[in-house]
Amino acid sequence: MSIVSDARKAYRLLTRAVATRSSVQRVRRELSARGPLPEKRFQVAVYFADGDVNMYQMRQWYKPLSELAKTWPVVVLARNARGAAALLTESDLPVAFVPTVADLEAAIARQDIRVVLYVNQNTRNFQMFRYGKRWHVFINHGESDKMYMTTNQYKAYDYAFIAGQAARERLTRVLWDYDVDARTLEIGRPQADHYSGALPYTPDDRTVVLYAPTWEGDRPSAHYGSIRTHGEALVEALLRTGRHRVIYRPHPRSGVVDPEYGAASARIVAALKAANASDPGAHHVFDDGPELGWQLAAADVAVVDISAMVYDRLAAGKALFVTRPVDERASVDTSGYLSDCEWLTAERAPEMVEEVERVLHDPTATARLSLWVKHYFGDTAPGAPTAKFHDAIATLMERWDEWNQWELERRDETEEHDPEELEEDD
Repeated sequence: MSIVSDARKAYRLLTRAVATRSSVQRVRRELSARGPLPEKRFQVAVYFADGDVNMYQMRQWYKPLSELAKTWPVVVLARNARGAAALLTESDLPVAFVPTVADLEAAIARQDIRVVLYVNQNTRNFQMFRYGKRWHVFINHGESDKMYMTTNQYKAYDYAFIAGQAARERLTRVLWDYDVDARTLEIGRPQADHYSGALPYTPDDRTVVLYAPTWEGDRPSAHYGSIRTHGEALVEALLRTGRHRVIYRPHPRSGVVDPEYGAASARIVAALKAANASDPGAHHVFDDGPELGWQLAAADVAVVDISAMVYDRLAAGKALFVTRPVDERASVDTSGYLSDCEWLTAERAPEMVEEVERVLHDPTATARLSLWVKHYFGDTAPGAPTAKFHDAIATLMERWDEWNQWELERRDETEEHDPEELEEDD
């Protein structure tokens, strides 16, 4: 049995090595066809050491970074071949493929990089931290109250771009000896100014409800998924009215641990297809595409599980419900928005139509939501987050100039006043 297991492991490693080598060759051919990047052009770099499995962390930044590049040229330093291949396919951002440290050093030497942005906490980030005389900035890939948002790894960066006051309070509460005021800059959520994707239907007078559940989770503390407990009942209730349009966007891992969870998701998809067949004008949507944004902007009401989707929707400033986990072992942090959100219990899921009407026409709920939106993201008026993002970069560029000037003056002063070595008298 051990021999068979070892053989399978060796086969997987060999297959992965072959696939990696093939990806490297494809990326190098593509970059060669595009020609070399212009030298001394890029002052902002995004460091991305992950493969294609974590591209969602980069995708949400494509449009904000493309907009930033109109002022400050941006290049992506891609360490992984599959990640680089995805970047070249999906984005218009210039890419430097730097799989080795030698490649990385060569790319840095050819450019004038002053600010380096990081979207995640990959351990290979430390290979970039070694290069001084530039600001290393953690920009993250979302906003939430998860432990990830208060990791002590924040201290490794010169600065962190945070969404708003909630993040400031969260870091102050958890991190010891961390000067939040000095080392963070608030930018809101610039992704909200650049929601991607086109509507797959023509808007009409139907109320649009986005249902975006997470997967079932691999341990009791993460049993947040609601498809089996809430999903089928709430979707069935909405489909019956003829007055609602459902956008169903399940997590791609739904059913990987519990086949019944996946089967429940399949039944929801089948129900959407059947409803569309009987009423072609309904245009209910099963959404499993890579683009996230249009769904958040289009929905009048969203129903989400405890996940990053809570805060993605909150940034849109529009009505939402959070499903209350049935498993009491699920960990729920009620120190932030979840202490005051609109909970949807499994018992109320069949009454989804009434819940939607209530939250849309309750001025108290609307006012409470607005307070939380401001607390987490600040000013969410169109264009405001993008302006704050650009201002934060400009601030760091000014500080780079100040430090560079100070270093030049110190060097000149040292050269001017360095006493010559005197011979001793006999």
